[in-house]
Amino acid sequence: MDCGWLGLSRVATGILLSDTHCHLNFPHYDEDRKIVIGRCRAAGIARILIPGIDVESNQAALKLADDYAEVYAAIGVHPNSAASWDEHTCHVLEQMARHPKVVAVGEIGLDYYRKGAPVDLQKQVFGAQLCLARNLSLPVIIHNRDAYPDVQDSLAEWILDLRKSGSPLAARPGVLHSFSGDLSQAQWAVAHEFYIGITGPVTYKNALQIQRVARDVPLGKLLVETDSPYLPPHPYRGERNEPAHIAVIASKIAELRTVDIAEIARATSENAAKLFGWREID
Repeated sequence: MDCGWLGLSRVATGILLSDTHCHLNFPHYDEDRKIVIGRCRAAGIARILIPGIDVESNQAALKLADDYAEVYAAIGVHPNSAASWDEHTCHVLEQMARHPKVVAVGEIGLDYYRKGAPVDLQKQVFGAQLCLARNLSLPVIIHNRDAYPDVQDSLAEWILDLRKSGSPLAARPGVLHSFSGDLSQAQWAVAHEFYIGITGPVTYKNALQIQRVARDVPLGKLLVETDSPYLPPHPYRGERNEPAHIAVIASKIAELRTVDIAEIARATSENAAKLFGWREID
C-alpha cells in the first residue's frame, strides 16, 4: 500500500482520522471525486470505508478500493434496496467478498421510516446477510431507522448463534452506523461488543441524546463516520457532506469528553483497525 502521503498529513494536521462510513461511490461525487479524495488526504483522513447499498454500488465501491490505497469496501444490500434481492444476490455478494479490501458486510438492517421495501422483505434480506456475514467471518454495518426493537432482536439472536458456535466474530460483530438511539440502547450494543458510529448530528445544537452517547460510551467502542454525502456537521448543514469533514465530528466528541482531538483520532482509528482488520495507522 502506498502510504507516502500519510506523513504529509501528519505534518499538516497533527492527527490522522478514519472515516468508517461514507458513500463516495454515489453519483453525488461523479464530477469531482478525485478532488474530494485529495481534500481527504490534505485533512489527514488515512482510511475511508465505503459500504454498498445494492449490487451496482458494491461494484463501484470495489473499483474505488482498487484505485485508492486508503479506500476499503463493505458489500451489502440496504433495507431500502431489498426489492433488488433475488436468488442470485447472496452468491454475488459472496463472490465480491473475496476482494482483498472487503472488510465488512454492509450496509444492512431495517428502515421503517422510508420503507423502501416491505417490512417482511427487509427482515428476510437482513437475516440472509447476517448469515452471510457469519459464514464469511466479516463484521456487519447496521442501518437502523425507526426499527430498533426488531434490529435488536435480530442482532441478539445472531450474537447468540455466534457465541454458541465459538465464532471469533462474536468479539467484533460490527457497528451500529449513524447511531441515533439513547444511552441505554448504546449500552446494550456495547455489552454485545458492537461499536457505535457517530455522525454529523452530534454537532447539532439540540442533539442532546446523541451527545450524551458520544460523551458516555467507552471511548474504545466509538467510531467516527460522515455518512457522506448525507448528514453534514455544523457549520456545513445544507451542503453536500464529504469525508474531509470528519475532523469536525471528532472535534465535537473531544469537546464533549473534555479531551484533546488527537486522543479521539487515535482511539477511533485504532477501534476501526480492530473492527475491520486493516493495518493500523502508524
